Amino acid sequence: ELEEYFGSQIPKYAILSHCWGVEEVEFQHINGSEWHGMCGATKIQYASSQCKKEGLRYIWIDTCCIDKSSSAELSEAINSMYGWYEGSVVCYAYLEDVGRALSTQTSYGPSNKDKTVEESRWFTRGWTLQELIAPAKVDFFDNQWQYLGRKEDLSPLLSRITSIPEDVLTKPENRRDCSVAKKMAWAAKRQTTRIEDVAYSLFGIFDVNMPLLYGEGRGAFTRLQEEILKETDDQSLLAWGLVGNRNLDRPMDTGVFANSPDAFLGSEDVVPFPSKPRRQPHSVTNKGVRIELPVTRNTESGFYPRCEFAILDCQIKDDFSGAIGIPL
Repeated sequence: ELEEYFGSQIPKYAILSHCWGVEEVEFQHINGSEWHGMCGATKIQYASSQCKKEGLRYIWIDTCCIDKSSSAELSEAINSMYGWYEGSVVCYAYLEDVGRALSTQTSYGPSNKDKTVEESRWFTRGWTLQELIAPAKVDFFDNQWQYLGRKEDLSPLLSRITSIPEDVLTKPENRRDCSVAKKMAWAAKRQTTRIEDVAYSLFGIFDVNMPLLYGEGRGAFTRLQEEILKETDDQSLLAWGLVGNRNLDRPMDTGVFANSPDAFLGSEDVVPFPSKPRRQPHSVTNKGVRIELPVTRNTESGFYPRCEFAILDCQIKDDFSGAIGIPL
């Protein structure tokens, strides 16, 4: 059954991280009895049983604890999601495609053999990025709810799969020391069902909040970058489109912002320079981004022959042989 709590009244709770599939048990189902026969019931029962074993009376599960018919509740939930995972006693990461051979059809198709942990679909989804980072304790389970290990013990493997540094996995607050470009690169190649969720799933990673506008498409990711720019002077936000960490491959017909986190592939090692005391603050206006940058002209032949570049206050880590610039 569902119970609702606010603020200091919130009890200790577990939380579930999983991939959505067919016949998920949602808010309108959970107070009835027929949901026990739905495909999504098994993980709810497994997670609840594990929760009881650990002496916890409550668990939060996104499929059935959010009334998505209420736009206000959905907006609050998405803007609060990182904090809810962060505040949990333990997060159960359910890797439904890891373990014994799958015997039923799922949303990602039937499987003749199980995937390894590295191959799990869980690592390709947009929402699971913050669900991996935010909780201090994450326990991984396979499709038969067999224990696979804890986040801190599996951190070398998880870091290799996700490119998230081990010190961020073990101490989530360390993400604030990472550049914007690096955090964007963590989200590259991850997928969401709704295109807007590419941006909405990153609110907690960047400590920003903004209204939800389903239907705006890729505009959501542009708005996210605008909000990030308001909160930080880290110019690595603009250092996307790098190939081999060296040469710019930025389309000339786009603006200063990237179209998706995929554009930050190759920007994992971009680090910002320390903030200059006399640097003028940048701003987002109705005509675009207002920012002061030094400009130089490229006279060499190449992809951008005789092109002017605005030089960003960031560099490739430990590489002092060149600068990162935006072709104008």
